[in-house]
Amino acid sequence: MPAAKPVLVTGASGNLGSMLARELAARGYRLRLTDIKPFPGDLPEGAEFTTADLGDAVAMQHLADGCGAILHFGGISVDRPFEEVLDPNIRGIYHIYEAARREGARVLLASSNHAIGFHERPGPGEPKLDADCAFRPDSFYGLSKAYAELMGRLYWDKHGVENLNVRIGSSFPEPVDARMLSTWLSYADLARLCAAFIEAPRIGHAVVWGASDNPATFWGQDQRERIGWAPQDTAEDFRGQMEGKVSGDPVTERYQGGAYCASAYSRESPSPRDPFALD
Repeated sequence: MPAAKPVLVTGASGNLGSMLARELAARGYRLRLTDIKPFPGDLPEGAEFTTADLGDAVAMQHLADGCGAILHFGGISVDRPFEEVLDPNIRGIYHIYEAARREGARVLLASSNHAIGFHERPGPGEPKLDADCAFRPDSFYGLSKAYAELMGRLYWDKHGVENLNVRIGSSFPEPVDARMLSTWLSYADLARLCAAFIEAPRIGHAVVWGASDNPATFWGQDQRERIGWAPQDTAEDFRGQMEGKVSGDPVTERYQGGAYCASAYSRESPSPRDPFALD
């Protein structure tokens, strides 16, 4: 049954936030939606929308009043300069966790594969990357997601705020290139994941790879059993259309973060697989 308390969804006007608003409302959840931009189209039945900035601590606390869960999809969601990322992604996540602490709410963070993007892609027969790997952000955006995951770690250890960090790969209606044969997360799988998070009896602090059931995945073990979620869709359905759709850039194709790694890249030789190695 849907949770008794309202669910706050930040970033509700974005592609993922608006999709989740409609999917979760259809499942019977009472939703409070917020973004700095208007909600696209009609509000789902039983949902209310408030225009607010993540940098406004008072607004975030007011929105979280009485909520049992916060789905945090707000903030900068692409590779942008540090000054653009700073307020919504760094200050904003603090406001979200402070609101959650005061309300006793749990938090689902829409984290990203870009928090670990400078890990190399595994070759055939090589081990997949587990969720307890070192952070290796590939951009200021990825760095902000690593920070946000650590914020969740702090608030669990110090205040007992339950949180789930979902390292989203590539969530689109369909894959658009060969990399997404490894990283794609269907909208339906994401909606099911969020519903499982809301309903889970106990979560603690956990990390889940946000990808569908893709045999070519870069990623291995995580804590998805905490919420009882298993993806049902797969990028393999699109293999014939996506194979060969590669960038041709060696940096993009070497690392898990793809084009975010290549952006403004100035090394003369690749960074080593071991994050502490000299060469």
